[in-house]
Amino acid sequence: MKNPAWRTMFVVGLLAALALLTVIPVDAQCSMCRAALNGSNNSRFIRNFNVGVLVLLIPPVSIFCTIFLVLRRHRGDGLDTDAGESGENRP
Repeated sequence: MKNPAWRTMFVVGLLAALALLTVIPVDAQCSMCRAALNGSNNSRFIRNFNVGVLVLLIPPVSIFCTIFLVLRRHRGDGLDTDAGESGENRP
């Protein structure tokens, strides 16, 4: 792990794993949805509703992450004219 990029990725991965392991159970609902579902006694419906809300989060998060990765990958292209081909002079 001599490369700082790998070290950073390792630390971020470790923190993400730690965050996933220490999650407390929460409902993925807004207050209005929770109030409407509290009247229902069907626990299976409520669980499926929570899963549906989480599934609906996948597309916006994927789009955001894709845009972030593309911008990060192409940052500084054509802007750093003083640096050589290897990019050794980048801050």
